[in-house]
Amino acid sequence: MDDTRTPTTPWHRDPRATWLVRLGLVLVASGVVHSGVWLVRGGPWEGPLAWRKPILFGISGGLTALSLAWVWSALPVRRGDRRLAAATAWTLFVEVLLIDVQCWRGVASHFNRSTPLDSLLYDAMGVLIVAVSLVILDLTVRLMGSPVHLAADRLVAARAGMMFLVVSCGLGVWVSVVGDLRMAAGLEPERYGAAGVPKFPHGAALHAIQWLPAIAWAAARAGLTLRTRTRLVTAASVATAVLLSFALVQTLTGHARFDVRWWAGSLAAASAGGHHVARKIEFDLALLDAAGLVGPADGKVAISYEFRIPDTPDTRAAVLAIDAGIEIAAGPRGRVAAGPGVCLCIGSTHGPRHRATLLELAALPFVDRIARCHFE
Repeated sequence: MDDTRTPTTPWHRDPRATWLVRLGLVLVASGVVHSGVWLVRGGPWEGPLAWRKPILFGISGGLTALSLAWVWSALPVRRGDRRLAAATAWTLFVEVLLIDVQCWRGVASHFNRSTPLDSLLYDAMGVLIVAVSLVILDLTVRLMGSPVHLAADRLVAARAGMMFLVVSCGLGVWVSVVGDLRMAAGLEPERYGAAGVPKFPHGAALHAIQWLPAIAWAAARAGLTLRTRTRLVTAASVATAVLLSFALVQTLTGHARFDVRWWAGSLAAASAGGHHVARKIEFDLALLDAAGLVGPADGKVAISYEFRIPDTPDTRAAVLAIDAGIEIAAGPRGRVAAGPGVCLCIGSTHGPRHRATLLELAALPFVDRIARCHFE
């Protein structure tokens, strides 16, 4: 088959797209079939043994293969492209196949080193996805510097989508490395900090290579001008970057996907001095889970903390306005050395707003430090 392509040739008929399209459709179909299996057999959606993984990895892997076929078809032909595209398609297929095999065996596909076979299959998945990631990086570099058969709006969509895909692949490697390190330390591999979810930023922009071109296509179908379509795709790319940044901040600060209550306290701390304010808190907030508790699953406890304030009606009112449950007593001495004219305040981290509460307290100008209280 001839390896040349004209701008009028449908992308899916490009010789380089052949195996990516074929196996991409097979993977999407596999995800749909596993959806039916889940509906019939039941079971949880979340968890290492859930049917969610063959469903999502099948559909996600298939869509990625189809998108790579589209991008490849827009690039000038390079020697070895057809073989590399076919190898990429089969690599994606085998990676998803291994996940399916593990699910049907009734064992976890990821972070599973319980037997030599499970460990071997998990490592094989890692090698396969790194290989695909390197191909994606190569395609992205070529897309940035080569003449392509795409209109301006679709070119923006392709370039931005591929850049987001490269970042997502890098984050996928980070998820695996961090998970392995946490598992070796006896911690839950799919968590970061107290409640962060590493796969959240990994997946946040993973499919921008589908939705950005889809926006360009829909805008063209709606009859919008090329200039308007390009602006629309650019705005969608910026919105995707914001979503990815949000996911990264949530995860790296140890918060669940959409636990945004801590932002209020962070904004208060930032407006009052940022890093200086956070340094007033003399224990690690990352140790706390979403409920403000610390410790093993069967023995979680809250952290009690103490700080001192001037003994005036205004300072008492300011503290109680932030947390009405804080105990305030004049005179006694604690680790923060309360004394004459000074009140000792004792609070607890138990509650969903613990982080915001602590940061708001630390932002008060008359609070110099907040220490862990051991009731000695």
